[in-house]
Amino acid sequence: MTTLTRPLPASVAHSVPAYDLYGDSAAPQREDFFHAETIAVRSRRYDWEISPHIHSGLSQILFVARGEVRLHLAGADRRENGPLLVCAPSGIVHGFRFSPDVEGFVVTASQDFVDSLARQDALGRHLRAPTMLQPDTALTARLNMLGTALVDAERDRFDPNGHRLHHALAEAWLRTTMAAAQNVGGAQGGLAERFRTLVEASYREHRPIEHYAQRLHCTVRTLSRQTQANFGMTPLQIVNRRLLFEARRLLRFTNASCSEVAAELGFEDPSYFSRFYKRMTGRAPGMEKQRAEE
Repeated sequence: MTTLTRPLPASVAHSVPAYDLYGDSAAPQREDFFHAETIAVRSRRYDWEISPHIHSGLSQILFVARGEVRLHLAGADRRENGPLLVCAPSGIVHGFRFSPDVEGFVVTASQDFVDSLARQDALGRHLRAPTMLQPDTALTARLNMLGTALVDAERDRFDPNGHRLHHALAEAWLRTTMAAAQNVGGAQGGLAERFRTLVEASYREHRPIEHYAQRLHCTVRTLSRQTQANFGMTPLQIVNRRLLFEARRLLRFTNASCSEVAAELGFEDPSYFSRFYKRMTGRAPGMEKQRAEE
């Protein structure tokens, strides 16, 4: 299981497109809002590409039963095949590009609804952080069954009896998602994943790799061996790529100046940030800003 990062800072979050459902203008939400649809229904309209965006007050869960997805989720840029479960809590930037043969479901729930379950069940913490995981065969089958039932129930959700069924199915879907997260988390929550979680929490602080190794009670050599085996990168490469991804996002999707981006990412001097960005990309951050504005 890959657990990722935190919501956008308030100073820049407003510049990333925000929707209730992608492409639709925001509308008043009920505390128990829950919506389900197939991936194809919406993504086909946009040539299978859902650009980076956020949901305010809503969590979104994507279940890819089969097919390929290239995803951007809170600093991670991945290419995966189904079955795959992706959790994007409120305020987390996410975007997808699907293969045309994709099958699966997108579920959107009010954060209040998710939190109400989280208060009742410790598993709920897995839906309060951005997460990617591959469910096992049994959970994949259950998510497929519940997803189909949820989409069918959408037609009757405004009928009193239909609403109760819809709510029960929604709760079953979320609890199945939580169970999948716990199962995978227990099996794959190794050193490399714990390192990545620490990076997501503190990459703006520019900590040395020795700091992470100390926090994880291991040597730098052991940490390097584990990140190379799991991610094909050294610990420093993981930290730098996370910084770079955030820098690109801020430059492309916000009105922040290069100096403001540097400060947001913890660089004491904007010139240090410029050198870092040019070393990583071959171009100055100002050029990235200009390309985004064209």
